Amino acid sequence: MTRRHLLTTTLAALPTLTRAAPTPYRVAIIGHTGRGNYGHGLDTMWQYLPQTQVVALADADPKGLAAAQSKLKLDRAYANYTVMLNEVKPDLVAIGPRHIDQHLAMVLAATQAGARGIYMEKPFCRSPQEADEIIAACAKSNTKLALAHRNRYHPALQACQKLIADGTIGRLLEVRCRGKEDTRGGTLDLWVLGCHLFNLATVFMGAPKTCTASLYQDGQPVTKAHVIDGSEGIGALAGNEVHARFEMENGLPLFFDSVQNAGTRDAGFGLQLIGNEGIIDLRIDAEPLAHLRLGSPFNPRTNTQPWQPIHSDGLSEREPIPNLGKDISSHTTAGRDLIDAIEQNRPPLCDAEAARTAIEMICAILESHRHAAQTISFPLKTRQNPLTLL
Repeated sequence: MTRRHLLTTTLAALPTLTRAAPTPYRVAIIGHTGRGNYGHGLDTMWQYLPQTQVVALADADPKGLAAAQSKLKLDRAYANYTVMLNEVKPDLVAIGPRHIDQHLAMVLAATQAGARGIYMEKPFCRSPQEADEIIAACAKSNTKLALAHRNRYHPALQACQKLIADGTIGRLLEVRCRGKEDTRGGTLDLWVLGCHLFNLATVFMGAPKTCTASLYQDGQPVTKAHVIDGSEGIGALAGNEVHARFEMENGLPLFFDSVQNAGTRDAGFGLQLIGNEGIIDLRIDAEPLAHLRLGSPFNPRTNTQPWQPIHSDGLSEREPIPNLGKDISSHTTAGRDLIDAIEQNRPPLCDAEAARTAIEMICAILESHRHAAQTISFPLKTRQNPLTLL
């Protein structure tokens, strides 16, 4: 018997060693039926992630709790999320309610319970001060927080960055964005949907440096008399028309506008990267996310170029990543990134710092208006909602 044959025979005789399957991340879900519910699927996203297992649910509304428990087929359901977190000690916490007056307390409870990761519905919170508290709490507990700005996780963003760097649209001149401009148009649109736009704009332009802005209510400049307690837990809110201009880190201007009932069902909500030789257009939550139109945007009568979809690999005929649209819309891509961030000890793609930037941009608009459209610099000195100071 040769030495090689002896070795082969000996190895074959050894018992087969089976690698144990990794223990799944235990997920606890916080919802609140009637007060923001479970966001856009933050309760069901985990079924697409084999690395996770939902183990418990909390909802202060009894009927909503029973319905969610039945849908998710869970044994453990709680009326109080703090009790749930302290008993279950989950690895991951999904904070689903869209009403942002609850977000700070929910994050603090999750970090105190030792959560390794938090995935939270947007908007982030009600003020830069609350954002500061959330970031400090997550840093203390080494908790990775990711915000549900789904489009931030889309790989087409990198393809757009490359097209800009390659000079495909010539020299980038400015970026313009608008909200949905439906019945929420104005400052509610700014809070609820503008945060999506600001989060994406900073990918291409860097951090904001200054802001000038004005708010109007039915054509009149907003005053203290216009301030109300806004819906969706936002707090002080006023104005059904917003016009703002930011100077960004790359030296270019970013514009945001929202006018109540000025939008249409098929247009408006997105941003345009405008160059002297073309435009890249991004439509929020659309698939494809981005399109390119070559030619000068300032001479539209002679520009007959078609819109071309931008996929994850650039200007190809079709998207090479299977089910990308479904993975983005179901938060699967974002959930994978959060798990990777935990395992690699890095920030998630849309982390708490990026979320705070969007909130500061929103509040900078309010602060500029409070000071008669004066230029406001970042970081903001006023850390509360500026409309409370009118």
